Amino acid sequence: MVSPPLDVARFERDGDLTTLLGTAPLHVPLRAPIRDRGLPLQRLQWHLARQGIRIGVSSLSHWQTGRAVPTRHDSEAAVQALEEILQLPSGALLRLLEAARAYAGSSPNVAREGLDKSAQALAVLLDTLPGWRPHQLEVISRHDKVVVDSDGRLSAVLGRALVRARRDGVDRYVLSFDLGPGGDTRQVHVEPLQNCRLGAVRRHPVTPLIVAELHFDETLRAGDTWMFEYRIADPNGTRCWEYARGIANPISQYLLEVQFDPSAIPVDCHVYACTEMDGKAVRLRELTVNRHHAVHHVARDVSAGVLGIAWSWPEESVPDGP
Repeated sequence: MVSPPLDVARFERDGDLTTLLGTAPLHVPLRAPIRDRGLPLQRLQWHLARQGIRIGVSSLSHWQTGRAVPTRHDSEAAVQALEEILQLPSGALLRLLEAARAYAGSSPNVAREGLDKSAQALAVLLDTLPGWRPHQLEVISRHDKVVVDSDGRLSAVLGRALVRARRDGVDRYVLSFDLGPGGDTRQVHVEPLQNCRLGAVRRHPVTPLIVAELHFDETLRAGDTWMFEYRIADPNGTRCWEYARGIANPISQYLLEVQFDPSAIPVDCHVYACTEMDGKAVRLRELTVNRHHAVHHVARDVSAGVLGIAWSWPEESVPDGP
């Protein structure tokens, strides 16, 4: 099966590709043609292997989401090969790679999906919430249930948290949701489900980031606990291969669950994690989809970093030919 060609004419007509290659971070113009051609990462891996370049699917995933920047010397050959495979102008991605490496080298805490990649944007949004105060709540336990529909799209995230007030006067929780590249915050809706009501909602005009206040309607004293539930609906219609939570403050227990539609069962499900400092993903353990079409992972005493579950779709298995 031959992969469909990149619609360069559409990019040139709309100015998208030229703009991305000239101004965007490396992962954005890398991901755009991958999506346009409908190329599974396993097929990209196969094309690279034909040229003698061995790159893991997880690495390709991290490159196209911005979770990691290619840093090894032999990564340049892979990026150069991707230019050819994706029919991009020669040297376009390499120039962005050099800029990304220079930027990453200027600070130990940059370009980490779900952590500090959107730190400046998050700070801007939080400054518009006068009732927000940092470190006012301790998260005792958190449960994220991710719902993936029959087309492999993330349709909703159900959140449940048990928190403890660290000081008197706490009456709300501020949640943030990073949609990732290409997400449209205007389509995202936050719905309070139990023991909370929706307060102010802020959407960043450029970064795909949203923050929202969940009011408890009770003022907690230091040491008081509160349990609440909410739902984030994300009808952006983008097929997903993973879900991760960036953890900036310690959580005693974190449960991540992914519920798949019975007609769309993935393969190669696994748990991964990376630290805030180096951003290198580590594959922790394999997961098997159970009879209820779900997988989950429980972590205790999580201090900081990124913890997530990733998977592949059956049609993305490594092809036998081009």
